[in-house]
Amino acid sequence: MDAVIEKLFSDHDLKSLRGDTPTPLYHQTYLLLKGRILDGSIAFGAQMPTEQHLAEVFGISRITAKRAMDELAAEGLVERRRGKGTHVTYQYTAEAVNAPLMGMLEKLANLGRRTKVRVLDLSEVTPPPMIASQLGLKSGEKAFRLLRVRSSEEGKPFAYYESWTAGITHGFTRENLESAVRLEVIKENGLQLTKVEQDLSAIAVSADVARELQMEPGEPALTLLRQSYSEDGRLVDILSCQYNPRRFIYRMSLGIDEYIGEQT
Repeated sequence: MDAVIEKLFSDHDLKSLRGDTPTPLYHQTYLLLKGRILDGSIAFGAQMPTEQHLAEVFGISRITAKRAMDELAAEGLVERRRGKGTHVTYQYTAEAVNAPLMGMLEKLANLGRRTKVRVLDLSEVTPPPMIASQLGLKSGEKAFRLLRVRSSEEGKPFAYYESWTAGITHGFTRENLESAVRLEVIKENGLQLTKVEQDLSAIAVSADVARELQMEPGEPALTLLRQSYSEDGRLVDILSCQYNPRRFIYRMSLGIDEYIGEQT
């Protein structure tokens, strides 16, 4: 893990750690690491970086790194054993709920047209090993990583997005992604989405996400992990969303037959 921890965090992530905010640096570091554990980037059973290595990567003191790791251990996300290091103990398996794909994609596209998007970071880079494996990428192959904030027409931010997209050859520019619907840009690259899987949960927002969504660090946010597949069955897009629950409600409508089919 020491060798790949840098790949899990962009310059944007690292610059979000600031000592001039009310939130202590150890808690900001804890929230960053917690986010990567909860989204599976640091998988169940993985060995966490040493405190010294964390300090070097994040530009913090070893004491600050230790407090961040202690927070993760206190929450039951990792287990620390003398002489054996620290390992991730968090494991989450979501149950799928089926819903009509076309209607959902139409609503997402409509949401994109009626709101405003600001791109925070756009880069074509080698993804973390877990993301690369999910996208079926070979060693060294790159994908687009995109950070965005979506706001209402009145300018109130309600969603923070991080996405990884493979198979893009054109159209992924800051200008396009702020003026066009991202799903339509993906479609223009010849990627026809035929299956989408979604997991819903909640997470405590990190300091940088809190700033963008006008929340307090550590506040719970509605989170959604969306995985989109092309017609040949390949996973081509992984989207992680965090929503300010005071400004956004996720609602799903199912026909009565679909609802009855989900009952056990």
